[in-house]
Amino acid sequence: MGQAFLNLSEDDRLFLSRIEDLFAVSRNRNIAKFSHFLDERQTYLAQGLAARQPERYRFFGGYGDAQRMMLGVFPDYLEPDEDLFPFSAVTALFRKEDSLSHRDVLGALMSLRIKREAVGDLLVEPGRAVLFLEDSVAPLVLGEIQKIGRVGVKLFPGFQDPLPKGMRFLEITGTVASLRLDAVTSMATGQSREKSQTLIQSGAVSVNYMEQQNGSFPLKAGDVLRIRGYGKFLLGDQMRQTKKDRLFITLKKYV
Repeated sequence: MGQAFLNLSEDDRLFLSRIEDLFAVSRNRNIAKFSHFLDERQTYLAQGLAARQPERYRFFGGYGDAQRMMLGVFPDYLEPDEDLFPFSAVTALFRKEDSLSHRDVLGALMSLRIKREAVGDLLVEPGRAVLFLEDSVAPLVLGEIQKIGRVGVKLFPGFQDPLPKGMRFLEITGTVASLRLDAVTSMATGQSREKSQTLIQSGAVSVNYMEQQNGSFPLKAGDVLRIRGYGKFLLGDQMRQTKKDRLFITLKKYV
């Protein structure tokens, strides 16, 4: 699965074994099979495995920019249609003057003893939240939740476009000597290259949700960096060489 997958933890290997089983069941029984909601790291791992399988598959989380997604594996006779995925949306409406956060909504779901893997993205804006939930738990949520924290809510199945905005970005632009991890980390953190190297060697930096301790590791457009204490960054595809032979790049910081 590539060099990035050489140092997997035991939990990672167990997870990938379950994904392999998903493909095997779909293949042997000639039926569609679906995972639970996967977080970004799990999705990245599953994508690497899925790319080597003969079956058709699709990752989907309810909308185009979903962070948490399900993996669907489909037999030849079945189109990988998003309508087949076993989850649905629930909308919570509340007064705009009341303040609710992602954490508040997740806490209300956890209080019902719903497992995190049954919950997809939770999109919150003033007066409205849209929750993506496995079909097995959506009726429970619709029937039980009348308050989130101290805020009264009214719940309805489905959602109306446009969705509340999910992740937001702060653009950071600058120049680096190269796309080495230590150079890009230095730009992202505003620290010297030496201090960035120390961060990397301490295990504080991950690339595409995998810890990376090699400062010379080459990055490419689309890579996601997590830097402990500094946040999460997406390396944009807008790059150009400067007259001084440096590389002008854009980092998008998740906010």
